[in-house]
Amino acid sequence: MSRFEKVSFEQWKADCGVKGLPDSELREWFDSIKLPHQATSGSAGMDFYMPFNLDFESGSRLKIATGVRWVTDPSERDRVLLIVPRSGLGFRYGLRLPNTVGVIDADYCEADNEGHILVCFENPSGENVKLEAGTPFVQGIIVRYEVPEGAGSEEIRSGGFGSTSR
Repeated sequence: MSRFEKVSFEQWKADCGVKGLPDSELREWFDSIKLPHQATSGSAGMDFYMPFNLDFESGSRLKIATGVRWVTDPSERDRVLLIVPRSGLGFRYGLRLPNTVGVIDADYCEADNEGHILVCFENPSGENVKLEAGTPFVQGIIVRYEVPEGAGSEEIRSGGFGSTSR
């Protein structure tokens, strides 16, 4: 069965992009990261939560280090985790992912960056949006897929973003 876990503090610190804060404060943020889960028993998606407060300026694009990885067993390699914005943030403010849907492959958990799920988010609206720590901002949906005969690969993943096209 697949599961969500936190990446190491060191990986999250390296990816979060926050400079000039003492490790003790960053550690508090990291320790408060909530793992994704369903809002209701009928929800298809599992909410991912903001790891810190963010004043998301109009017209800006930011990388958000979730602190989370999705771990799958080799028997579950016929699944993909799709990352999409929460509909409320899209309807209210137009917040979106520049790549429209994040695709987290089942073997991404073995990447050099511990499979850390990073979300690029943009605010094309004409207003600043405050996202507070613990606020759900995207959701992950796990979907099964099929690889057609003759289209498979034996390559092993090593990197993160864009590594499968190098």
